[in-house]
Amino acid sequence: MTSAFLLVILTRMDAFDLNAPLIFSVAALNNYLRELLETDEVLQDLWVRGEISNFSQPRSGHLYFTLKDSEAQIRCVMWKNSVLRLRFSPADGMQVEAHGAMSVYPSQGQVQLYLDALRPAGEGALYQEFLRLKARLEAEGLFDPDHKRPLPRLPHHIGVVTSATGAALQDILQTLSRRLPVLRVSVAPSPVQGVEAPPGIISALNQLNQLPDLDLIILARGGGSIEDLWAFNDENVARAIYNSRVPVISGIGHETDFTIADFVADLRAPTPTGAAELATPITAQELSLSLRAASDQLDARVSELLSSARQSLALAQAELRRGSPRAVVQNSLQRLDELHARLERLGQSQLEARNLRLANAMSRLNALSPQAVLKRGYAIITDQHSGALISRVSQAQPGQGLLLRVQDGVIPAKVTLNPTGAEEHVNNP
Repeated sequence: MTSAFLLVILTRMDAFDLNAPLIFSVAALNNYLRELLETDEVLQDLWVRGEISNFSQPRSGHLYFTLKDSEAQIRCVMWKNSVLRLRFSPADGMQVEAHGAMSVYPSQGQVQLYLDALRPAGEGALYQEFLRLKARLEAEGLFDPDHKRPLPRLPHHIGVVTSATGAALQDILQTLSRRLPVLRVSVAPSPVQGVEAPPGIISALNQLNQLPDLDLIILARGGGSIEDLWAFNDENVARAIYNSRVPVISGIGHETDFTIADFVADLRAPTPTGAAELATPITAQELSLSLRAASDQLDARVSELLSSARQSLALAQAELRRGSPRAVVQNSLQRLDELHARLERLGQSQLEARNLRLANAMSRLNALSPQAVLKRGYAIITDQHSGALISRVSQAQPGQGLLLRVQDGVIPAKVTLNPTGAEEHVNNP
C-alpha cells in the first residue's frame, strides 16, 4: 500500500464516515500514480521504439519530445547529463530506440518517459536477429546438453578451422604444441568474416569430418564487433556444427562475445587460446567431474544469492526513489523551462504593444506639429529683430520689420497703415 493511498484512508477514518466515497486530491492522485509507475520493475527499465516529433531543446540543454508510432504517443524527457552522452543529434521524424523509466510530471498530471539512453533504430537489429535465431534453434534442440559429447581425455588428432592468416591460428598452434607436443594437428583454413565465411566454414568442417582418426575440432577466430562475428551466427554453420561427427570446441572472439556457434558447440572457450587449452586437458577425469559438480553448485548458489540481492536492491531503490528529492528537482527544471518560454512570449507581446503605442503617439504629434499647420497655408509672424511672436494686430507698429515663416521658408515684410488709419497692412518690402 503506497503512502498516498494510506494518507487518503487515514483522512477518511478521521472523518468517521466509512460510507463516504474515497476522494483523492489532485496532488495525492498524481503521487499515487507516480509511486505505482516507479515501483513497477518493467516500467523502470524499458526500451521503446518510435518516431521523434515535437522535438525541443531549450538553452538548459534538456530534451523534450514526443515518441510516437501509428497508434499512440508518449512524452519523453532527457536531462542534460544524459544528452551529453549521445553519439548523434536527435531530430523530428527520426526513428529511435529509447531507454528509460516511466514517471509522472505532477504539475500537469502528465505521464512521461524519462530517458537515460537514446540510439537510432536499427542499431540493435542484428542483436534482435541473433536472439530470434537463438530462440528458434534452442526450441529445435540444437543447444540440448544431452547432445553435447564429452571431449577425449587424451586426443591424438585435432582439426582446426580458422583463418590461415589470423593471429588466432598461431595462438592455437603454439598452445597445442606447448601442452601436448606429440599431438597431430590438421588445419582447414576458411574465411571468418564476410559473405564468404559461412560457406567456407561449413566446407572446412565437412573436410575435417572426413578424416577417420580425427578426435575433435576447434572452431576459432579473434575478437571483433557483432558484425565481424556474424558468420558464426549463421544458421547453416550452426547445423554443420550440430551434425559434426566429432566434438567441436568453439573459441570465438573474446570472453564477453557469444555467438550461435558457441551454444551449438560441444564446449565453448572464451578465446582461441582457451579452446586449445580445453582441447588438451591435463587433469584427471574425476577432478574434471568434481570441478563440474562444484561449478554447478556454485552457479546455483550464486544465482540464489544474486536473486536475493536483486530483490533487496529493488526494494531499497524503490524506497530511495520515494524519499529522493530528484523528482522534485527534475520537475522544477521542467517547470523552469516552461516559465522561461512564457516569459519570452510575454516580453515579445509587451514590446509589440509599446511599439504600437509609440506609433500612435508619433502620429498624433505629427498632426499637432506647427509644420503641419504651415503646410495647410498658414504662416507664423515674428518681429524681425526680437523674434517675438505677432499674433494680434495691436502688436504691430507702422514701419515695424516682420518675418513671415511659411511652409518652405521665411518672407521679410514691413507694417504700414491703411489710408483710413483703422487697419494695418503688412507689405512686402
